[in-house]
Amino acid sequence: MCGIAGIVNLAAGAPPDERQLRQMLAMIRHRGPDEFGIYLDDAVGLGNARLSIIDLSGGQQPIANEDGTLWIVFNGEIFNYVELRPELEAKGHRFATHSDTEVLLHLYEEYGPKCLERLNGQFAFAVWNTRDQSLFLARDRLGVRPLFYTRTGGRLIFGSEIKAILSDPGVRAEIDPVTLEQVFTFWSPLSPRTIFKDIVELPPGHWLLAKRGEVTVNRYWQMSFAEVPASRDYLEEFESLLVDAAKIRLRADVPVGAYLSGGLDSSTIAAIIRNFTSNRLDTFSITFSDADFDESSYQQQMAKFLGTDHQVVHATHEDIGRIFPDVIWHAEVPLTRTAPAPMFLLSKLVQDRGYKVVLTGEGADEFLAGYDIFKEAKVRRFWAGQPESKWRSRLFQRLYPDIAKLVGIISTQLVHHQFIEKFTPRPPLGANDAVKVHFGGAIPELNSRRDQRA
Repeated sequence: MCGIAGIVNLAAGAPPDERQLRQMLAMIRHRGPDEFGIYLDDAVGLGNARLSIIDLSGGQQPIANEDGTLWIVFNGEIFNYVELRPELEAKGHRFATHSDTEVLLHLYEEYGPKCLERLNGQFAFAVWNTRDQSLFLARDRLGVRPLFYTRTGGRLIFGSEIKAILSDPGVRAEIDPVTLEQVFTFWSPLSPRTIFKDIVELPPGHWLLAKRGEVTVNRYWQMSFAEVPASRDYLEEFESLLVDAAKIRLRADVPVGAYLSGGLDSSTIAAIIRNFTSNRLDTFSITFSDADFDESSYQQQMAKFLGTDHQVVHATHEDIGRIFPDVIWHAEVPLTRTAPAPMFLLSKLVQDRGYKVVLTGEGADEFLAGYDIFKEAKVRRFWAGQPESKWRSRLFQRLYPDIAKLVGIISTQLVHHQFIEKFTPRPPLGANDAVKVHFGGAIPELNSRRDQRA
C-alpha cells in the first residue's frame, strides 16, 4: 500500500504549505516507506508516500502527463494496466515509465471520470488539472483502498488516513456521537461518516470533483443483485472468476506471498498461487496460545501439501493486549473486539520478512455469507412470524447474550419489550438481504434509516 495526501484551495488564499504537506506524509510513512514525492503550485499540494511494487525504479510519484497539465498521486494497483496501455498508445498517448500509475493518468486524460468503468483494481487516487484548476478524487468499487477528506478554511484536505488530515492545525479532532452509536450497533461507521466530526470518507464506488469552489460527489458503481436463471453453472463460473482474480494479482515486480490460516479461504488462494507459479512461495500464519482459536495443525498440513516455505508468529493474550493501542491507532476507529490485533501481528511478520504483497482469503465470508450474522438473519426471519412462541425469548437470549445479562439491572420484560418494539416493526431480513446490506445494496425499506455502506 502507498499513502496519498493533498491540500487544494477552494477559494483565493495562500498557496499550500510544503511543510504541512510533508507533515501529512510523515503521519502515513508506514504506508509508503520507500520514498516521498510532492507536487506544489499556487492552488494545490499533492503528496505520495510510496511502497514500490510495479516499476520499482521508474514509478515515482507524483507523475505528470506529456505536457504537465495533469498530475496524479495514487494508492493501489491497477491489475489490467498491461491490457490498457497498448490501447492508450494507439490513441497517441506517450509513456515515460512502465508503471500502472501512468497508465491510470492517461486513461483519465482520455476518458475523464468514465475511465473508472474500465479499471480492474483497487485504488484511491487524486488528479490535479492545471488547465481548469480542478481536483478529481476517486475510490475503488468496494473501498479496498481508503480515502478521507474534510473542508475547512476554504480548503479541501484529503488523505489515505485520517491522521494525515488531523496533522493540519486547522482541523479539529472531535468525536462524532452519531458515529459512535453506529460503531456499537454495526461494529463500524456507516459510510461516509468517520469517528471524527466533519471528516468523511469518499464512499466506495464514488468520485469527487472540486472545481471553482464547488465540491460534488458522484456514484459511478453499485453492486447489482439481478436474478440469474437456475440453469446457470454457478460453481464453474465462481471457480473461473476466483482463479482469474488470484492470477491477475500476481502481477508485481516484487515477490508475492500468501496468508495461510488453516481455513478454506486462504488455503484455496494459496493453492491457486501454487498452481500458477513455479516460483518459491512463502506462506504466513498466526498461531494462538488459546486452543479454542489455534488452527496450527491445519496450517502445517496445507503448507506441507503445497510445498511452501511456511513462517509462523505466535500470539498470546498478553501480546494482543500489548499491541492493541497500536492497532487502534492504525484503525482510526473504536474497536469493539480484538480480532484485528492478531492480523496486525501477522502483518508485522510479513513486513519483517521483506514482503510487500500477500494474497489472503480476507473478504470471502462477506460475499459468501460465511459469518454467523448471515445465518442469524434466516433464523430471525423465521421467528418473526411466530410472535406468540415461548421459544422467542430463549432465542433472544442466545442471539443477544449481552442484553440478556441486563437481568437484575433492569427488568428482562422491559428489555425484551423495548427491544422487540424497536426492531420487529421493521421488515425482517433474510440471508441475501443481509449480504446486500453489508455491501451497501439498495434495499428500499432500509434506505430511510441508514447510509450506504461498503
